[in-house]
Amino acid sequence: MPKPALFVAFILALALNAAAATDKKDVEYANRDGKPLLLDLHVPDGSGPFPATILVHGGGFDQGSKSTNVRPLFQPLSDAGFAWFSIDYRLAPQAHMPEAVADVRSAIAWVKANAAAYHVDVSKIALIGESAGGFLVNYVGTHETPESRVAAVVDFYGPSDYGKLAVLRRDHPERFNMASLNRHAANGGGIHFFGVDTLDEQGLKKLHAVSPIAGVHKGMPPFLCIHGTKDDQVSYDQTTAFCDAIRATGTDCQIITVEGGGHGMSTWKAADMQHWKPEMIAWLKKTLESE
Repeated sequence: MPKPALFVAFILALALNAAAATDKKDVEYANRDGKPLLLDLHVPDGSGPFPATILVHGGGFDQGSKSTNVRPLFQPLSDAGFAWFSIDYRLAPQAHMPEAVADVRSAIAWVKANAAAYHVDVSKIALIGESAGGFLVNYVGTHETPESRVAAVVDFYGPSDYGKLAVLRRDHPERFNMASLNRHAANGGGIHFFGVDTLDEQGLKKLHAVSPIAGVHKGMPPFLCIHGTKDDQVSYDQTTAFCDAIRATGTDCQIITVEGGGHGMSTWKAADMQHWKPEMIAWLKKTLESE
C-alpha cells in the first residue's frame, strides 16, 4: 500500500490535472471525401460546464485560417472563462457556399456531441464569425435547424445582403478596397462563391435569396453585430439594416460600433477602439445566462 502522504499527493495531482485548462490544435470535427476538417480549442480549467463559442474566420471565402483571422478573440474569451472552438472550413475555388455552410453546421453538431468531454454547456453555445465567416454565421443563425441552433450569434462586419453589397461595390468602387476584393474574386471568392458570375437580374436574384437578411424570422437566436464605421470592404449599413430587420421580428439585435474602424478586428489598434472586447463579453454573459 502507498504511504498516506504519497497517496494524498497522488490524489491532489489527479485533481489538479483534471482541472487544468485544455488546449488542442488540429482536432478533426468532420471529414469530406477523406480530407479532415480541423479545429483548435481551448477549455478553461475547472469542471464546468462552460459557455462555449464556435469561431468562424474570414478571408473572402478563399483564404484565412482558424489560427490567424480570429486570433484577437482568443484572449478575451479565455480570460472570461469561455471555452472556444476555432474552425477551418472548405474554401473557394474548390468549395462554394453550401459546402461552407454544411461545415459550420457540422462543427456545431461536433461541439454538442462532445460537450461532456470538453465540459461545455450545450444550452450556452454562441456562434461568432468575422467577415466571410460573419456571413456564414449570419446565414446559419437565420436558417437554423434543430441540430444547428445556437443560443446566440456574434457577427463581426459580415455581409447580410450580398446582392445589395455587390451592386454598391460595382457602382461605387471608390468606396471600397477593390484591389483586395478583386483578388478574392479571382480565386473564386466574392459573388462566385455563391454560384454567380454576373450581376444581371438572375444573378442578383440568387444573391438576394441566399443573403442572411432574407432569412430573418421570428424565433431566431439573439444577435450582436460589431462593425467599424470606416470599413472599406463591407459597408457599415449592412449591419444597421440587418439589425433593423431582426428587431422587427421581436428578436434582440445589438450593435457595437467601432468609430473609425476599418475592415478587420486586428486593425482596431487605437485605445479608444478596444471597448468592443469588454462589451462583447458582457453581452455574451448576459445573453447566454438568460437562455
